Amino acid sequence: MNTISNMPPKGTSDWFPEEYKKRKFIFDTWRKVCLSFGYEEYLTPVIESADVYRAKSGEDVGGKELMVMTDRAGRELAIRPEMTPSVTRMVSRIYESSPKPLRLFSIANFLRNEKPQKGRNREFWQLNCDIFGSNSLMADVEILQLAIEIMKEFGATKDQFIVYYNDRRLIEAIVTDFLKADVSKVAEATRILDKFGKINNDELVLRLKQEVGAKIDNTTILLDFLNLEEDAFEYVYQNYLKENEGIKDLMQIANKLETLGLGEYIKYNPSMVRGFDYYDGMVFEVYDRRDYLKRKGQLKTEDSFRSLFGGGRYNGLAGIFGGQSFPAVGFAPGDETTKIFLEEYGLFKNSTSEYKSYYLPVLDEKLTNKILELASILRKSETNVVKVGLDVQRMGKALEQANKMSVDYVVILGENELAEGKYLLKDMKSGEQVEIKI
Repeated sequence: MNTISNMPPKGTSDWFPEEYKKRKFIFDTWRKVCLSFGYEEYLTPVIESADVYRAKSGEDVGGKELMVMTDRAGRELAIRPEMTPSVTRMVSRIYESSPKPLRLFSIANFLRNEKPQKGRNREFWQLNCDIFGSNSLMADVEILQLAIEIMKEFGATKDQFIVYYNDRRLIEAIVTDFLKADVSKVAEATRILDKFGKINNDELVLRLKQEVGAKIDNTTILLDFLNLEEDAFEYVYQNYLKENEGIKDLMQIANKLETLGLGEYIKYNPSMVRGFDYYDGMVFEVYDRRDYLKRKGQLKTEDSFRSLFGGGRYNGLAGIFGGQSFPAVGFAPGDETTKIFLEEYGLFKNSTSEYKSYYLPVLDEKLTNKILELASILRKSETNVVKVGLDVQRMGKALEQANKMSVDYVVILGENELAEGKYLLKDMKSGEQVEIKI
């Protein structure tokens, strides 16, 4: 008989307990911050109509990366590759009757048929956090604030991460006014600009010219502008962006974040465009700050730093479900990029450090009932983790097993201890042993 591999499918992972502790720390931190801002938790099905993602998720996520299947009725379904279209579909069912704004978040797993690489698996988990029903800049500010506060809750500092932000209206102006491309080419040009830093500059410029018909009078100004050079930004701002509504909104957002003491975490970045087609306003991405230092020539390294997570405003997405469109803004950090960042900066905390673990070995078959009773008593404290032996053991074997399990204490209850109405508590680190009355 042919054997079946005991390895998980390519691009997925088994999380053994030690690994799961790290993921739980991430999930618990996400949930804690979202709840503190008044967001409510939800969940959608793991499968949707494939058209939900094909409509606005872009040519990669909504196309070649989509895991599609056909049900018995011949309908094409897809395993969710992202949450934004799904939660928008869900909200469209209740939007008219719900008080606004709706603040929602979920922590769920997703699947994309893409090439696994560092920081990107086929199966991954994300926090999705969104505000529905508000066009106010205050919603944009709150979403950015929430993203920053999540990073701070992990213990990250302003020297470790940076938030790049932009606006799709500015990107459209760059494409149509600065690059002199037709407005119909904005989406295609946006996807090419999204490759800045991922492909070499010559290829970027060539693709803009050949694929969208860009007329680039000064390549140096374009590349310096995309690379955050102040002089190039001032030139483009004065000639093409000064009266744009997007730049006016970004200035207000920056001012409010400055008032909150968060201004040093953010930086306008014209090359940050976000790859999804549904964004139509403010967009942002959180990066390791070393990316910014590298761009400015303050850090010499061959390493590349990819986005940790991002989001933005997507007011027009709900229209694909046949009803009215409604305003929405949100973001979605992933577990894998977050994990790598936390490991590199030593920010993982022991989420079980407040707990004390006990092992109660069965040293005598006749005492099993008493052992179970004592374990129940110890478990009444919410900070106690109590493991009971399942087989009779000699003391030496019991202590050996306790060491393998890395418990804090061993509870010793034999006939002599029971006769005296006590048990012995052995500290496995210090070796000290104390008597405690039952």
